[in-house]
Amino acid sequence: MREITGIAVWDGHTDRGVSRLSWDGDNIVGLEPATDADGALAEYSIIPGLVDTHVHLGAYSGSRSVDWSTWPLITPAEERVFHIAANAQRAARAGVTTLRDLGGDATHLAVSRIFEEGIQDGPRLIVHGQVGMTAGHGDLFVPPHYPHRPPVADSPDECRKLVRQWARSGAHGVKIYTSGGVLSMGDRVGWRNQTNAEIATTIDEAHALGMLVAAHTHSTIGVDIALAEGVDSIEHGTGITPAHFDTLLERNLPIAPTLMINDAIADGRVPVPAEAQEKAKEVVAQRNAGFSGAGAAGIRFVLGTDANGVMVKFGDQHEEVRLMRAMFGWSAERALRAATSDAADAIGLGARVGTLAAGFGADFVVLRGHPARNIDDLNVDNIVAVVSRGRLVFGELPGAATAR
Repeated sequence: MREITGIAVWDGHTDRGVSRLSWDGDNIVGLEPATDADGALAEYSIIPGLVDTHVHLGAYSGSRSVDWSTWPLITPAEERVFHIAANAQRAARAGVTTLRDLGGDATHLAVSRIFEEGIQDGPRLIVHGQVGMTAGHGDLFVPPHYPHRPPVADSPDECRKLVRQWARSGAHGVKIYTSGGVLSMGDRVGWRNQTNAEIATTIDEAHALGMLVAAHTHSTIGVDIALAEGVDSIEHGTGITPAHFDTLLERNLPIAPTLMINDAIADGRVPVPAEAQEKAKEVVAQRNAGFSGAGAAGIRFVLGTDANGVMVKFGDQHEEVRLMRAMFGWSAERALRAATSDAADAIGLGARVGTLAAGFGADFVVLRGHPARNIDDLNVDNIVAVVSRGRLVFGELPGAATAR
């Protein structure tokens, strides 16, 4: 068993003050007030590992220059699996110890199992398979005449079958689309993606098989459809208006706002086609209008970045949390909850991660500063050590950490 004592701890919900945290493998044994604090660790604090509810791990992870849009199409699955693992491990070293990939496949599921079994050190990885239509947002990342395409579903029966296939493969959930998107080729944000009957069937089958449904949407009509059909989370949500607030509050429905990536595309800070930049500008303008007042209304936004290693790096999650605090007028503590305990609950892991307490998984970050008091201290440069699944994956624990 290991412990670190005499250090300030924020447990995912509240400030616990100077404490003693002990863990045994991937299990927190205890968190108690420290009676032997000598002030040696006063400059440090501990928070739970961050939980990013919306990432895409399948991009090239190396240092050479590649075309981000074609690399996944021409690279064999046997090779891509190593890049998925490398991207996930990069996120963990930056303090993001739980990730949900929204649009994964068999390669992502393989990495998830490898991490879960301890064959390689890695974060907790939840994988959703997509259920979308031909010529929909999920399909339009592949050129029209390219023969190798992800699966699509173009009738209620096909949707039900594809959900069952994802369940058989071990997927943790499914992702649907109720609007077009920004980066997909020849797409329009306002395009309908699937019929209501197809969407309803997908959600019905997923829920019957115990899987959560995340809904990508950038349009107001897309939000209407997602709410009407009973999704479990809304991704992007840039079409939200005050007319949706009552329903969102009543259901306490989580929304991943993905602020940074849309800002970066709209501002031209990342290499994308002009078409994508123009779409992002429209999305950001609508988002800013719709999100005005959402924070004050208590809408449940959680950390979800759309990080792919290209437009948003694995480690940029810290900046996303700071952007969320500013956008929604939150306190530092409220912003941290959105990135830890509440994000974990949003993806069905609230009883295992995102909180530092006996019986939870041993995922935590040691930083210089106290981000629950000053959100600017939540910065990758301030990270001293990261423990993921009870294993040190980055840095060194401060001198008060002992084994016994």
